[in-house]
Amino acid sequence: MTNIAVADAVMQAFVIEGGAPVSGRVKAAGNKNGALPILAACLLTDEPVLLGNVPRIRDVETMVELLEDVGADVDWVGRNELRVHAADIAKVELDEELCSRIRASFLLAGPLLARAGRAIVPPPGGDVIGRRRLDPHIHALRELGAEIEADRGYDMRTDGLRGTRVFLDEASVMATENTVMAAVLAPGETVLANAACEPHVQDLCRFLVSLGARIDGIESNLLRIEGVERLSGGDWRIGPEHIEVGSFIGLAAVTGGDLTIEDVNPYDLVSILPAFARLGVRVEVGETWVRVPAGQDLVVRNDLGEQIPKIEDGPWPAFPADLVSIAVTVATQAAGTVLFFEKMFESRLFFVDKLVAMGARIVLCDPHRALVSGPAQLYGERMESPDIRAGMAMLIAGLCAEGTSTIGNISQIDRGYERIDERLRALGARIERVDV
Repeated sequence: MTNIAVADAVMQAFVIEGGAPVSGRVKAAGNKNGALPILAACLLTDEPVLLGNVPRIRDVETMVELLEDVGADVDWVGRNELRVHAADIAKVELDEELCSRIRASFLLAGPLLARAGRAIVPPPGGDVIGRRRLDPHIHALRELGAEIEADRGYDMRTDGLRGTRVFLDEASVMATENTVMAAVLAPGETVLANAACEPHVQDLCRFLVSLGARIDGIESNLLRIEGVERLSGGDWRIGPEHIEVGSFIGLAAVTGGDLTIEDVNPYDLVSILPAFARLGVRVEVGETWVRVPAGQDLVVRNDLGEQIPKIEDGPWPAFPADLVSIAVTVATQAAGTVLFFEKMFESRLFFVDKLVAMGARIVLCDPHRALVSGPAQLYGERMESPDIRAGMAMLIAGLCAEGTSTIGNISQIDRGYERIDERLRALGARIERVDV
């Protein structure tokens, strides 16, 4: 039985003894937010698709269950390899309980509309980090020709999608993905403006192109999609998880370890490395790896005139929102003061009360801004993980704290980080998974 299966059966916690440097070599897992839309996109073809480097995490397992529920054959053919064959779509109404587990369940709307002409989608679940609008999805799908009734769920139908011009009122990653997946089989040209262009969005677009889709403008915020009659099957390797790479960089820096992270695409770190450098983190970069040398002297790099610097997130290529929690934890160990401006989600920073309880010096100015002064000696505490990234940030804090920390609700962490306790123990971390 896997750790994921065990976590479904009983409540589990991580018990962490802080103070040990995390050192060695670790491979980056496949991108969670790349795997989920690519799995959904497998419904667009009636031929088999073989996916490699798929992260074996809770969210992926739930997406697999959703695909199976609508009639696809899905098999794990290797530790991180999936074979998906959606020869037929057996049903268009998604299971409400499965949808409540993950936000990415809504990504099935576009493929089902394109392939079957109808999708009945319950409200999605996911992290509670603030309001997460579905409006851009609904607007884009309606522009493509879907009729949508919204009443405690979404009943969508179409006699045939068609290419058109779509402007997203926010650069939503999932709305971009849903629109692209719906448009690749829609006759005519779809021009998608203000599109998200994160690495995982690019990965989805390139995957679709490998199956025969016609998409121009990948890497930009203006996509042109020429609809095709059908997509073929194929093989694809999911890109590396740049958020996990950033998490490991922060972890090595605050524990004082010498850590090399392999299977990395350095281009995906274009906005991540400068933000960590502002906190004094030194990183060596190779063609497919990054290394955090031991003994980091973490000192905040002030702005010109010795002004307090600011780290703020935003749509790609700005600093990723999913790394704000990690960077805040790193800042508690850096000499100096830094302001974090979380623009995208009004509840993401609420987890800092856990760090304050451990001894961090943080002022939560408002739901979007936190002022961090360091370095602060952290001490072990009992905590609950509120979401994936906050859970990882608390895990990192526990590993650099004095004493023992216990983190509950680790099913949240398991949703985004594959076998994180096993992989960290191999690097010298003192962390155990226990039933509670």
